[in-house]
This record gives sequence, C-alpha cells and structure tokens, in this order.
Amino acid sequence: MTQKLKTSDITITGLIAAIVCVATLIIKIPVPATQGYIHFGDAFVILAGIFPGMGLGMLSAGIGSGLADLFSGYPIFSPVTFCIKALCALVVSLIYRKTAGVIKSRYARLILGGLASTGIVTGGYLLFELALYGTAAFVEIPMNLIQGGSGIAISCALFPLFSRIPGFKEHL
Repeated sequence: MTQKLKTSDITITGLIAAIVCVATLIIKIPVPATQGYIHFGDAFVILAGIFPGMGLGMLSAGIGSGLADLFSGYPIFSPVTFCIKALCALVVSLIYRKTAGVIKSRYARLILGGLASTGIVTGGYLLFELALYGTAAFVEIPMNLIQGGSGIAISCALFPLFSRIPGFKEHL
C-alpha cells in the first residue's frame, strides 16, 4: 500500500532541507588539514530523522546537506554527503521509534540516535576522505566528533520548539 504525499509533507520536507542547508552554511569552522569545515547542520539532520518521518527526513537531510556542499564549493562531496546524511536521518528515525517501548524519555532516544548519527558521519567521511587525502583524513575524526556532539546538544535544545510546530507532533 502506498501512502499519498500531502502538500504539507512536501512543504515540510523542503523547509527542513532549507534549514539543514542554511545551518550548515552559516557557521563554518575550517579544518585546514583537509580544507573541510565543521558546522551546526547536523543538529537539524538529527531532528529531520524524527519530525517529518523516516522517508521525508532522509530526503530533507540528504538534500539540505548535499546542497550545502555544492554552495560551499565542495561538489565532489555532495553525493557522498547526501548519502551519509540521509543514512543518519534514517538511523535516527529507526532508533527513536524502535526504542520507544523500552526507553520512555524522548531526549534519551534523541541522544542515542544522535550518537549513532555521529558514528555514521565520522566513519562515512573517514572512508571517503581516506581515498582523497590518505592518512590526513584521520585529522577529521576529532572534528567530526565535535560536530556530532554539538549537533546532539543543539538538537536537544531545539527539540521542544520543533515539538510545538503544527504537523510535527504526530511524529513524536
């Protein structure tokens, strides 16, 4: 059985993709060893795994993050970023929903999903960057962990706000 997309679903997906993109672009902390940067977009990738639903969350996280790479001058990373961030949103969504019967705290489930997301980002980019930069890619590991930790903290801080947005409550 297929579920029909509503206009509000498409709107929310586009809105979250835009938020992910802008959050990624606004504050960039450069990592000179790989010419990359850390950012706050991962907070919204985590939230995308919870609020628009699994499939739409994957799309919004992947599109927003992939576009940020294109706009930042990192087109080679864009397809990889799309896949990594979509996978992050998928895993966050699965963890958040599948652990609901065991872990009652929404924040604990969000944090658990955020930790898994951080692992996916760190491992995914390490594999890709090893091919590009060789062992210099290992320099990014602490930066990706910092980015993941800040993403978890920011997503926890914004969670109550997102919980109040009309149309988002049904995803809790």
